[in-house]
Formats: sequence, C-alpha cells, structure tokens
Amino acid sequence: MERLLELWYSTGIMQITTAQATMIGIGLLLLYFAIRKGFEPLLLLPIGFGGILANIPGVEIATGDGILAQFYSVGLETGIFPLLIFMGVGALTDFGPLLANPKTLLLGAAAQFGIFSTMIGALFLSDIGIFTFSLSQAAAIGIIGGADGPTAIYVSGQLAPELLGAIAVSAYSYMALVPIIQPPIMRLLTSEAERQITMVQLRKVSRSEKVCFPMLLLILVAFLIPSAAPLLGMFCFGNLMKESGVVKRLSDTAQNSLINIVTIFLGLSVGSKLGAEQFLVGSTLGILALGMLAFSVGTAAGVIMAKIINAFTQQKINPLIGAAGVSAVPMAARVANKVGLESNPNNFLIMHAMGPNVAGVIGSAVAAGILIQFAG
Repeated sequence: MERLLELWYSTGIMQITTAQATMIGIGLLLLYFAIRKGFEPLLLLPIGFGGILANIPGVEIATGDGILAQFYSVGLETGIFPLLIFMGVGALTDFGPLLANPKTLLLGAAAQFGIFSTMIGALFLSDIGIFTFSLSQAAAIGIIGGADGPTAIYVSGQLAPELLGAIAVSAYSYMALVPIIQPPIMRLLTSEAERQITMVQLRKVSRSEKVCFPMLLLILVAFLIPSAAPLLGMFCFGNLMKESGVVKRLSDTAQNSLINIVTIFLGLSVGSKLGAEQFLVGSTLGILALGMLAFSVGTAAGVIMAKIINAFTQQKINPLIGAAGVSAVPMAARVANKVGLESNPNNFLIMHAMGPNVAGVIGSAVAAGILIQFAG
C-alpha cells in the first residue's frame, strides 16, 4: 500500500500546479491556432508543443540537462538558430521589386518606427511605475514591431533572454494575425481614391544588379552598424547563393532542408521558455499589449510614409503597400494586395508590395543591430 501511495504521489497528476496547468492550456491553445486556424503553423505548432513539454511536472525537460534545455543552450543562447533561419530567408528572397522601385526602401524604413516608439513607451511605463522594464528589456520588446520572428528571437536572446518566451509568442501571434490587424488600419488611413491608385509595371532587374546588391548592402550597413552584421550577413549570404546561380544545391538546401530542420529546433527551444514561473508574470501582459502597439504603429507609419512620398512625387504609389513594410514576408504583401483589390478589382499590388516587404526585413535587421549596439 505504501508503495502504491509513493507511486501515486510521484505522478504528474499529484505534482501539477495551477500555473503549470494554465501554461499547458496555453500550449494547447497555440496548437489549436496552428492546426485549426492555420496561424503560423510552422512555428506555433512546435512552440505550443514545447510549451506543453516544459510544464509537465516531475521531469526536467526544459531545465538542467533536459533535451529542450539543450536545444535552447545550443541554438538560442548562441544565436545560431535565428541566424540560420535568416540565411534560409535570404535564399528565398527576391530583391527585384525593391531594386525596380527604390522608393519602397523608405516604406520599409518608416515601418520600423513601431520598434523605437514601443521601446520608448515601455521605458515610459516603467518610469511611471506600471512596469519595471530595463533599457535592454524595452529594446527587446520593441523589436516585436518589426514583425520578424527570427529577429525578435535573436534580439531578445541577446538583450533579455528571460523575456524570450513572451516576446516570441507575441511576435509570431501578431504575424499570424496580419490579415486581421492590418486591414482596419490601412482603411482608416487611406481614402477610397488612394486605395484605387494603379501602379505602373515594374522594370526588369538584371542579374548583375541582383548579384551585386546583397554585397553592397552588407558592406554599407555592417561598417556603419557592426552589430547588424550577423543577421544581415546571413541574410545576404543566403540571397547571394540564390542569385549567383553557381551553388544551386546549397541554395536549395538553405531554402528547404536546412530552414525546415532549424525551424523545428527553434520552435521547441522557444517553447522551453514557456515555463509557468517565467511566463505567468505581470510583465507578460505588458509585453503582449506593447507588441500589439508596436505592430500597429509600424503598419500605420508605412502607410503614412507612402502618403508623404506621394505629396512630393508625380508618379504616385498606392499607400496600401506601405503596410507591407513591417516585414512579415510575404503575408503583409498579400494583405496589401487583397485590400487593393477590394477597391479596384484590376489593381494587382502584390509585386509592388514585395518591395517594402523585403525592405522591412532589411530594416528590422538594421534596427536589431542598433538596439543591440546601444542597449546591450
């Protein structure tokens, strides 16, 4: 009988706390969003499953020598996983729309305003006593506004690893909700006539331009902001493999096998930081709220910048494509195209929106370098 009682008290049923049960519920909710709703399933599914594993009582999966703790130590503490993801993203990226219409670089830059305004907001809320975020924590929270998951994970891992779980879940949740969050903001800031603006066909970009651009971009940015070199370097390297055309096997690996394998480990590693003692704290709600603010401000800033450009140029651009500057490739570009088609069924903006979309990836990497350099 004593042996049976001993076994009973050693089960997870007897050891589980309310906080752990809550976090397992949150993990199941993430799985529901991934499987039933299709919200960023490539990341939300492993993150949600990792979160469930991290909260199983009586076993150290996410701590000590546990497998998830090892994944985190090898891939996120070192920054390797998000950097490898960025290399794969670079191999999947086409700089053509950006090079064909360089003005869209300004839209991607403007969308990064959400990052810095949110960082300032987090510091202000700390100054008035609502939260207790440090400068490095505020910077890590602000990067959510870039709507770039690997960048958010990389920056939070460097500046505020204790907040990594909440920041990652916030970043990927809002990226998944792009089709819901962005359209109301886009419609609010534009008139019907502006949404109907038809843009001219993009010029054909030469192979030489596509090969030279990643190298020029890396050299220019890395020498000005050295902290941006790891992210931007991997991004440009992946793109150079693709555009050079001489290492097709390596490019295909980066685009498919490598990025898929790393995504599995990255999601599980992030899930390991969803332990109840780390996630169920007052600051988590603040991070979720500030993340929404960052994403919304970034969307609005991109649209407003497009309107400002139109005030000074004869060749108008549709302000809707400014919303794609928040990165979230390629979902934000698809949303801009969809909203444009609602006002003008013959207005196809997808390729035009890819310009600021790619510029947003560059902008988020540059912003990450600035934050690490000055807040690290």
